[in-house]
Amino acid sequence: MLKLHHLRVGRSIFTVWLLEELGATYELEIYDRNEMGRAPPELKNAHPLGKSPVIDDDGFVLAESGAIARYLLEKFDPDRKLGPPKGNPKARAEWMQWLMYTEASAFAPMLMKLLLSRMEEKPPVFDMFATGEVALQLGYVEARLSDRDYVMGDTFQAPDIGMTYIAEMADRLGELGPYPKLSAYLARNKERPAFQRAFEKTGG
Repeated sequence: MLKLHHLRVGRSIFTVWLLEELGATYELEIYDRNEMGRAPPELKNAHPLGKSPVIDDDGFVLAESGAIARYLLEKFDPDRKLGPPKGNPKARAEWMQWLMYTEASAFAPMLMKLLLSRMEEKPPVFDMFATGEVALQLGYVEARLSDRDYVMGDTFQAPDIGMTYIAEMADRLGELGPYPKLSAYLARNKERPAFQRAFEKTGG
């Protein structure tokens, strides 16, 4: 059976969410962070980096959220309800761009802003850079959502799971106020039954 190693209070809840959307059968191994907010050493038994999410599918171990998402979609989504469209290579490339965007361009400034929020004295150069980059990324997504309910159009797809993570992170950092489309998008996605099940199973 497929097992997901989940670190509590982290992005792997979104892998749980994807599994719930796909109706997959899986086992959940939950880990708690230590007093420093780090993953416990036991997680290195699942993967040498000791990071999460990590899946173990009958001995096949895979890390990295984007790679895991693609693997799960190929395994559990043959009709491509959440996956990339068939046939059109440009449409597939655009879908992939948005799937990877949340792990790349969008995430780094959010992480920088999060780390700066924990510092009593913020280095001005880093603070100005992070502030500008967060505004750039959130403005980009807000514009994308100006004429659509979801990242790829009118239907919820896998890139929306990662984008919800970015939106939630921005919300926790107090950065979501100027972006009403993104705020509504976050609220709408968190109301999905599969998200609610994932939240309940992982304890938030």
